[in-house]
Amino acid sequence: MILCCGEALIDMLPRETQAGEAGFAPHAGGAVFNTAIALGRLGVSTGYFSGLSTDLFGQILTRALAASNVDITLAPLSDRPTTLAFVTLKNGQATYAFYDENTAGRMLAPEDLPTLPDDIKALFFGGISLVNDPAASSFSLLQQRAADRITMIDPNIRPSFITDQAAYRDRINTMLARADIVKISDEDLHWLEGAGDPQALAQNLLARGAKLVFLTEGAAGARAITATQNRFVAANPAKVADTVGAGDTFNAGALAALHGAGALSKAAITALSDSTLDAALSLGNRAAAVTVSRPGANPPWKHEL
Repeated sequence: MILCCGEALIDMLPRETQAGEAGFAPHAGGAVFNTAIALGRLGVSTGYFSGLSTDLFGQILTRALAASNVDITLAPLSDRPTTLAFVTLKNGQATYAFYDENTAGRMLAPEDLPTLPDDIKALFFGGISLVNDPAASSFSLLQQRAADRITMIDPNIRPSFITDQAAYRDRINTMLARADIVKISDEDLHWLEGAGDPQALAQNLLARGAKLVFLTEGAAGARAITATQNRFVAANPAKVADTVGAGDTFNAGALAALHGAGALSKAAITALSDSTLDAALSLGNRAAAVTVSRPGANPPWKHEL
């Protein structure tokens, strides 16, 4: 099983009413939630861990996870509210306004962390859940406790959500150094590492401890970079409805391919073949292309690929 650890929230997507008024429609979302949903739909045994609410919006999230075959046994439930993210779109690109104070996810505490069952072979972390305490420190602690398993992180940085940049940078750099696999967009890489060639900057992440870096380059495609390899697979053509959930779906596709190749172990991750890396990039790109072709974060099922 792959355990996805991080935020689940409600994306309030812009809509126009029949009267022509601006409105918002609630849709289940969140970076880590989207990756969990996509993994479940791709047929991978998947679990989800974070604080979930029993409120109206939390029920939307738990139903969506169940519908995509994601196990929530380890996720603590509370009556705190669900995080909301109001989305605005410009030329298909999403920007977010988050409402996250005292929510079920943000208030996840170290005492909520589970004892990991033996069948969990890999853990995935990322998103806004790594920004604010107590949840952010709790996820960092969980990653530390899972040192004997494969961990992957996608920072998926939302600068407007970060209020203490120094603390965030310290935490995210620590988690990046612990991770076996890092997925990062070229935009996020520049935010973390500054100006320069993204492929050269990705080497900094390998030097800190990562064994594999997936570098996504928007509409161009994605790379898989190791100490000795630099593989590139072009993006699949798609008519873009919006980009919500594209990177999250790529994460799921890449993880699903590595899982299928038996590569999610400490030994295997240090000796990946070119063909295994190409297959991970290909499935990530193909899955993301389906997601961007339809509104909102709606990852494909395995039979759609």
